[in-house]
Amino acid sequence: MEKKNNIINKFLLREIHKQKEVLSTLKAIINSTGDAISVVNEKGIHTLVNDAYTRLIGLTEKDVIGKSSNVDIAEGESMHMKVLKTRKAVHGVRMKVGPTKKEVLVNVAPVLVDGVLKGSVAVIHDLSEIRSLTEELNQFKKRVRHLEAKYTFDDIVGKSRAMIIAKEQAIKAANTPATVLLHGESGTGKELFAHAIHNHSSRRNKQFIRVNCSALTDTLLESELFGYESGAFTGASKKGRKGLFEEADRGTIFLDEIGMMSLNLQAKILRVLQEKEIVRVGSNEPIFVDVRIISATNTNLEEAVQNGLFREDLYYRLYVVPILIPPLRERKEDIPVLVKNIIRKCNQEFGRNIKDVSPEVIEVLLKYSWPGNIRELENVIERAVINMRVQEYILKEIHLPELISLNRIGIEDKENTSIDKDLEVKGIKPGGLKKIKGETEKNTIIDALNTYKGDYEKTAQYLGISIRTLYNKIKKYEIERVYDFKSP
Repeated sequence: MEKKNNIINKFLLREIHKQKEVLSTLKAIINSTGDAISVVNEKGIHTLVNDAYTRLIGLTEKDVIGKSSNVDIAEGESMHMKVLKTRKAVHGVRMKVGPTKKEVLVNVAPVLVDGVLKGSVAVIHDLSEIRSLTEELNQFKKRVRHLEAKYTFDDIVGKSRAMIIAKEQAIKAANTPATVLLHGESGTGKELFAHAIHNHSSRRNKQFIRVNCSALTDTLLESELFGYESGAFTGASKKGRKGLFEEADRGTIFLDEIGMMSLNLQAKILRVLQEKEIVRVGSNEPIFVDVRIISATNTNLEEAVQNGLFREDLYYRLYVVPILIPPLRERKEDIPVLVKNIIRKCNQEFGRNIKDVSPEVIEVLLKYSWPGNIRELENVIERAVINMRVQEYILKEIHLPELISLNRIGIEDKENTSIDKDLEVKGIKPGGLKKIKGETEKNTIIDALNTYKGDYEKTAQYLGISIRTLYNKIKKYEIERVYDFKSP
């Protein structure tokens, strides 16, 4: 009897070994193809996915294996379940999948063994790769002026108290026609909130248009916002043109960096809010518009009002529902979940398959002060992903050399501050060289702004810095407050 049991055990072990070999071979085969593949059993539970799948969908194996076939579906029904029910293949089904609602084309076939249904296998294609160049160009031209509101409140993640409060306020505001003013430093996600408010409102099916009030000169911004009539100025179209307020009729217009808008344009924005009408450049005829205004600023508007740089009556019109979006340094408990979301996005956009982040990386991220907020965090993680080799699946501290260096600089700055205080006690005034450097930098920026007549984009290009850095330096040196600009 014992001899018989040993024979049976050896047979079973051989069969198990064969099954493992078959499974390993199958995994190698499906991972060798560039097509995204997912396999489910007869109950519709995911049993196997390949690397191309995780890159395309933006979900890891851990997110999918052992889960229902609809776990990766953002919009549409599960084709796996349909095939399991009908035992017939489906081809060319369009749907949206993954956290970023990726548009895909799906083919699914049943797996039959001796006539017995064992599951189904799906091959998923990225629709964006099969669109024509002409369509992409047309979409690009359209989005130069029309920004699709693609984010919802589900895309705003965070468990910090400040973020929960901001999100709750935004959801309440979305259900009303009230004007919303978003406060927050650069990079905190003000535009994300604007998208979500529009998509949660009754205007969700109408236009959402974003305007960066600091990116254009006064004249250009006025003609963009309010449109112009034929012959209104040199170079104007003979047919005239609608402004963005007209195009956003019954929709939403997002005025970003409204604190940088001139007093002249502020008066015209006030008219839109009070009278619900605009006047095109070169015309006297008012045009009725029904537009919800969401504005955003990273400057202190109350201080701007006191300094005569912002109209008090407009301030109170905009300040109906103020929402403060906290900086990242005040909500560091949100960093782990934010990093997870950014990794998913990188997997999808860069064709990677990063599965996890080491605890040491999270510790490094928590130590940093994040002056650039979420935008800086995204840039740091994206650079780290680029630093990783294709066969690496865990984001480690070695992939963040730049951030580690910045942390060290922060420590050195604290030490230098302590030394400065010691010198002051001894009667030595530090900072002389720094003051000279600051005055030189300020004068250089003023000269460049005068040369380009206040055009921030051209000034930033000339100085070799980003527009955001230019804004920060203008704010730092209070250039706009002392009217340093000369008349053009």
